[in-house]
Amino acid sequence: MIRISRCHSAFAIVACVALSTIPAAADELGEHGFAKSGDVKIHYVTAGEGPLLVMIHGFPDYWYTWRKQMPTLAKHFKVVAIDQRGYNKSDQPEGVEDYAMAKLVSDVQAVIRHFERDKAVIVGHDWGGAVAWSFAMAFPEMTDRLVILNMPHLHGLQRELANNPDQQKASAYARFFQQPVAASTLKAEGLTFWVNDEHAKEKYVAAFKRSSFECMLNYYKANYPREPYQAPNDDPPKVKCPVLMIHGLKDTALLPGALNDTWLWLEKDLTLVTLPTAGHFVQQDAAQTVTRTISNWLTVRKSAE
Repeated sequence: MIRISRCHSAFAIVACVALSTIPAAADELGEHGFAKSGDVKIHYVTAGEGPLLVMIHGFPDYWYTWRKQMPTLAKHFKVVAIDQRGYNKSDQPEGVEDYAMAKLVSDVQAVIRHFERDKAVIVGHDWGGAVAWSFAMAFPEMTDRLVILNMPHLHGLQRELANNPDQQKASAYARFFQQPVAASTLKAEGLTFWVNDEHAKEKYVAAFKRSSFECMLNYYKANYPREPYQAPNDDPPKVKCPVLMIHGLKDTALLPGALNDTWLWLEKDLTLVTLPTAGHFVQQDAAQTVTRTISNWLTVRKSAE
């Protein structure tokens, strides 16, 4: 999903304390492996020991987006950063139906089972955030805690698409991505427009060349609301675990109104942190703040249990 503006804080704002965050080199971030989700292999990188923590990237991205968070989180968790299907070294099934949300959710479930765990902390950004929300609703017993970066609850986004002309305008890119010709307009180099680190940009270009543009856009074709937009008329299953949301307010794709009323769809507490100077890729735009916020929130919650 890509693009937000400014927002109202909901329940609590996390007070961030100093925490050193030194990103490791790519070959030092962890051990590579594959989990089997049906006939699809899901590539992952894992580091650390402890409770399982699964990290899910969005568009256009891959597991390496978490490079600045993984070393700190791996001090307390077994961190597993995945390539979603269609991306980088994961398998790339061709059909649009292979990217329906149920299939994406099943990939996360398969990763947890691959590590022989009953549950995990789920962290997701953008499309990874959509998958994380959906996983928490579908498998509450497998979701320990939920951390969402720049992805409103899906009911909030659907409501804004139905009622907010600004959100409809901001989602023009998504409507284009749903068109058959869209993938032919993409290039690996162009998809790295948001990557500021030149060393990382080289890795992103290589990863996107290994990826399938058609598969990337199948996320939009299979799951993103289509015109005419309609407000949701059902009540989703409530998320049963505590939720941390971090949102960069310079995101121009997901406008702030979609964050409102998130608590209506949760059973437990919501912590919402908004970062006025960060954009859509908040985990890189404000890497240290994001890392210490997630680490502090998880540590405080663990000690309180």
